[in-house]
Amino acid sequence: MPAIDADRLTDPALSEARQALGMPDFHLTDSQLPMARDRLATGVPFKRPEGITSTEIQVPGAGEDPDIALRVHRPSGVTQALPCIYFIHGGGLVMGTAERDDERMMRWAKRFNCVAIAVDYRLAPETPYPGPLEDCHAGLVHVFEHAEQFGIDPGRIGIGGASAGGGLAAGLALLARDRRSVPIAFQLLIYPMIDDRMITTSSQWDDAPVWNPISNRYGWNAYLEGRAGGADVSQYAAAARASDLSGLPPAYVMVGTLDGFLDEDIDYANRLMRAGVPTELHVYPGAFHGFDSYAREVPVARRAVDDIHRWLMTHLNP
Repeated sequence: MPAIDADRLTDPALSEARQALGMPDFHLTDSQLPMARDRLATGVPFKRPEGITSTEIQVPGAGEDPDIALRVHRPSGVTQALPCIYFIHGGGLVMGTAERDDERMMRWAKRFNCVAIAVDYRLAPETPYPGPLEDCHAGLVHVFEHAEQFGIDPGRIGIGGASAGGGLAAGLALLARDRRSVPIAFQLLIYPMIDDRMITTSSQWDDAPVWNPISNRYGWNAYLEGRAGGADVSQYAAAARASDLSGLPPAYVMVGTLDGFLDEDIDYANRLMRAGVPTELHVYPGAFHGFDSYAREVPVARRAVDDIHRWLMTHLNP
């Protein structure tokens, strides 16, 4: 596999922050998955913002699927209908929980005066495609159909996600468009995992920090029951396979130059633009996968977070 000399090219401040935090490189296998899941089960302790009410509710899944947990965060004492961001957590399709995004959701609810909802979808390999995506869709439909109950403006519901969650958000935007189920206001795609084929140069960088080809292939095959890269993979499972991107909601795509998803994310953003979808693309030099979450005080990470916040402010409160 090709390499990129990640040690030399990584932003020095990010390298220092990563070493201080002991941030691992994942090398996922069946035997390593339980330990990796434990590590990503909950977020780090944080100071809860004042004036935010948080609850977890169960909503019906699709068909005979089990109920889905939604973690709902909203400003306290606000009576008018608010915009909403519906967020999907990362974890390579095999790890992570909605609880891990509590800090981000609470801070967004306060900063943007919105309802921030995180969905706890089922994980592969126990639940392969389409189960996790259908969970995300069923939760979104419930929020839309019960917008008044949630105190949400149904015309201002956007979706977002990071990594695998960004890939699920991209697939969800396609699914909602084609089913005509929910009029999604925007899609926030943070270094999204969108191409199971792994045919780009960056997807094969064996020294890509944090999320390497070994883990990426493991996650895709868990999700697709060993069919990653095959001819019959749905566009809703891997959004990069979609041939028609027209009619999708405005998009924000961000990725670092040392992220294995670099090529597929840039290509997807370019294709969205060519399809007439209002799209903003940000590429951060010297940044690896997940850099904005692990090293927030590093200048490039602060810039990435500020860019997201500026875009969200515009789209949540147009």
